[in-house]
Amino acid sequence: MQKDEPEAYASPACLMHEVDPAYMGLEEPWEVVREWRRGERRRLIDARKSIGSTDREQKTALISAQLDRLLGPVVAGKSVSVYWPFQGEPDLRGWMKEIVGRAACLLPVVAEKAGPLTFRAWTPGAKLERGVLGILIPAGGEEQRPDIVIAPVVGYDRGCYRLGVGGGYFDRTLAALSPKPLAIGIGYSQQQIRTIKPQPHDVPMDAIVTEDGVIMRPGGALA
Repeated sequence: MQKDEPEAYASPACLMHEVDPAYMGLEEPWEVVREWRRGERRRLIDARKSIGSTDREQKTALISAQLDRLLGPVVAGKSVSVYWPFQGEPDLRGWMKEIVGRAACLLPVVAEKAGPLTFRAWTPGAKLERGVLGILIPAGGEEQRPDIVIAPVVGYDRGCYRLGVGGGYFDRTLAALSPKPLAIGIGYSQQQIRTIKPQPHDVPMDAIVTEDGVIMRPGGALA
């Protein structure tokens, strides 16, 4: 699933007009940027999958600790969407189990291709099934609106723009939800690149969390 469709589902980022067009990728035709992203996506996913299991577990433990420090004061009583790990993504299932009881834990669901995500309640031991994209989702579970969306990244840049798998699902969803949830990207520090060449349809995260720390987006909800 590597489509990258520039649909009109997001507004340009605040102060985008003041950002270097080369950083934004707006000097290049979309077709060129799309092909460049496909190449970066393949490279970054291959590198992520090559991380050894012990190293991955250590990095994930550090990421979980960073999340606790970042969200500990605000997570109580909230609905928090996390994700089921795929293609070497940090495995936050242990962290999900820890917040159940303090917060409602949700998983994202692709209800239809090219549509926004929906979110179903998840609890430890809940029955799962394969969704549209082959990722595990709750077989049942009440649909809820998330207050916090935690999304894995394929790549990210200093502006907290997220390179995903290419379907545009998280961008489309964040643009559609009102009020906008707090958006947190999760990845490894090795996935940082100079720029993802963000386009007007790309929605930045409020923060990116890696094993090395937290990058806050200037002007974001956590800044």
